[in-house]
Amino acid sequence: MKILFVHQNFPGQFLHLAPELARRGHECLALTDGTNMREAPIPVLRYRHDTPLPDPQATRLGRNYTQMSDRGVTVARAGVQLRDQRGYRPDVIFGHSGWGETLFLKEVWPEAKLLIYAEFYYRGIGQDVAFDPEFDRRGFDAVMIAQGRAAHLGQALLHADAGLSPTLWQASTYPPPLRRMIEVIHDGVDTQAVAPDPGAGFALPDGRVLRPGDEVLTFVNRNLEPYRGYHVFLRALPAVLAARPDAQVVLVGGDGVSYGPAPAEGTWKERVLAEVGDRLDLSRLHFVGRVPYDRFKALMQVSRAHVYMTYPFVLSWSMLEAMSAGALVIGSRTAPVEEVIRHGMNGLLVDFFDVKGWSEVMTEALADPDRFRPLRDAARGTILSRYDLRSVCLPRMVEFVERFAPRA
Repeated sequence: MKILFVHQNFPGQFLHLAPELARRGHECLALTDGTNMREAPIPVLRYRHDTPLPDPQATRLGRNYTQMSDRGVTVARAGVQLRDQRGYRPDVIFGHSGWGETLFLKEVWPEAKLLIYAEFYYRGIGQDVAFDPEFDRRGFDAVMIAQGRAAHLGQALLHADAGLSPTLWQASTYPPPLRRMIEVIHDGVDTQAVAPDPGAGFALPDGRVLRPGDEVLTFVNRNLEPYRGYHVFLRALPAVLAARPDAQVVLVGGDGVSYGPAPAEGTWKERVLAEVGDRLDLSRLHFVGRVPYDRFKALMQVSRAHVYMTYPFVLSWSMLEAMSAGALVIGSRTAPVEEVIRHGMNGLLVDFFDVKGWSEVMTEALADPDRFRPLRDAARGTILSRYDLRSVCLPRMVEFVERFAPRA
């Protein structure tokens, strides 16, 4: 088959799938944003998208759709060039629906099968919006804005032949008529690459090296922000550090915002640190920013307890990779996490807002690692049985795509 992948940040979720399909003899090509310079496992073409931002006063609730559909038009025009100038006609198009790129590709190649990576469907009530009233008090306006953000996601799937979501809960965010179009297959975890390693080491900025067995508490996210519980984690730390004088805390994440609003001033990191910093031993608190993947993996291998929190939103790869590395994951009792972690069986769960509860559970996990070793082993077992890239997820994804091969 000729398979066209479409993703503004390719390879993204297609990191393993695209080269595997190419290995199986399919002719694979990717179309991505011109600013995306990530290394790609298959040939890549780039489109240039520089549409000006819409006037917020003129578009109001429609501005999100305006932006997404504008990108969709750009990608469709790139598709027309591919079709008319190079004679390119894919059998299957597989694209992420999040940025509107797939919206008009059926108009370019109506004979192609269009598959959608359906990561998340925004809703006004019952998910991430207003989950945390401390930072989201916008009331009904926020409900309408969130509902409006779903317009392009619904259109993308309606015009597709099938969708794929990484978790059952993320698929469940779609309305029932659309949910029926979606198959659930996770992107997969490379459990051979991400595995326990008694010889691992993680160097701190001051030169000290943390090793397995050290009293290390970890927290990892793309950016340190409320959507991923940074504020709750930091507020729980003073009691933990007071009870565990040898504990070292390593936080991975940038100072920007991936999800939700930015603070009125400064960064979320600075705002919450200013609130609790005078009650923390900052010499044992290590903000290392964003780190290369090998450094992240080593950190999970030395972690005695790893904290992962999230609003009811997209589940991070890092939580599953921490489990694969043999870390004890303490997760928030929110739907995306509960799909994977069973309290007391393969990890621990704490109510998202229970600062005292977080302090107590983190302290227990640091104080008695032997007690929780069976949970660490069970966590890796969960990843091996349900999320292993080679034996579980990748074969299912390949079958999902090849199912749409044109009939002879």
